Amino acid sequence: MSASGPEETLRRKLLGLGFDSVGFARVSGPVRNGLEEWMAQGFHADMAWLERTAAKRRDSQLVLPGARSAILLGVNYWPGATAPTGADEPPGARRPFLARYAGYEDYHDTIKPALESAVRMVADCCGVGSDDSRYYVDTGPVWERGWAEKAGLGFLGKNGMLISRKFGNWMLLAVVLTRAELAPDVSTGDSAGPRIGRFCGKCTRCIDACPTRAFQAAGVIDARRCIAYQTIENKGSIPEELRPGIGTRVFGCDVCLEVCPWNRFARESRRLLLVAKPALKALSLREMLEMTPERFAEAFRRTPIKRLKLRGFLRNACVAAGNVIAADPVGDLIEPLRRLAAHPEPIVGEHARWAIGNIGGRKA
Repeated sequence: MSASGPEETLRRKLLGLGFDSVGFARVSGPVRNGLEEWMAQGFHADMAWLERTAAKRRDSQLVLPGARSAILLGVNYWPGATAPTGADEPPGARRPFLARYAGYEDYHDTIKPALESAVRMVADCCGVGSDDSRYYVDTGPVWERGWAEKAGLGFLGKNGMLISRKFGNWMLLAVVLTRAELAPDVSTGDSAGPRIGRFCGKCTRCIDACPTRAFQAAGVIDARRCIAYQTIENKGSIPEELRPGIGTRVFGCDVCLEVCPWNRFARESRRLLLVAKPALKALSLREMLEMTPERFAEAFRRTPIKRLKLRGFLRNACVAAGNVIAADPVGDLIEPLRRLAAHPEPIVGEHARWAIGNIGGRKA
């Protein structure tokens, strides 16, 4: 395509907004994304919203009738050479872990203004109206990872994630569906299904490293066994057989991302569309166990962790405390756990009692 064409003009402007990767894909009819087959095996757990939106995730015409193109936008969130979030820590390490993206203000909110600007840019560059485009940042019924592969932003790895050959595993994705006609960056059949692990070779580090054995095959994750699902999406009790594998992960899990060799290309985020929250890294496990509603609201305001609500956060902190087996005595965690054992929220009390029993059993 010509460097002076509308696609390259639009790409330059979108990169100027703060996006780190921009690609264009053609949109027409339904795609084969394997979602129905995955859900038929129950791998989506209780995420009923996936069932309700499955048809739209296959066919973007149901989201925006007349859509011709998808603009895929990546935001690199690698924080640089910081301490790992769990993949390299010994089991039972005392430090609590939060998924890397949780170290920023909620990306849904901070990326949204740039997407609003992107829609205006599409209108200006392509001669369509502002109502001819719709944007989503992990919030709508669109197949972000599949479209991102089709647009050339990366490939779908055996860990089920989009892996960028420029930024490794650390990209947040957004998409603009538009009725504008844009030349695609990659010549791929519109209905082609995902090509899992085509640049992974024989590597299975992500599958082998999963602490709860959530992978049923390359790129196939059983959410019921996934730490990210259990600590974020699951609103009920975490199955006891999975709790030891969770370790001290309080929100999410980056293990299958961290061990990927493609991360050798990771580069520090420009953070033009992200707002870092460095104070979160300093929170100790005891501080987490002692969170009050007021302190929780203050510490996690505008972060993705707020969606857990206090009861979910305390539940996760109790599991983390129950898994601490570091050389340093765990006595200072017993006191807050005993208080939480009588918490008015039954789910918090149950996990606190499990943690006390787990610690007691190991000591015995």
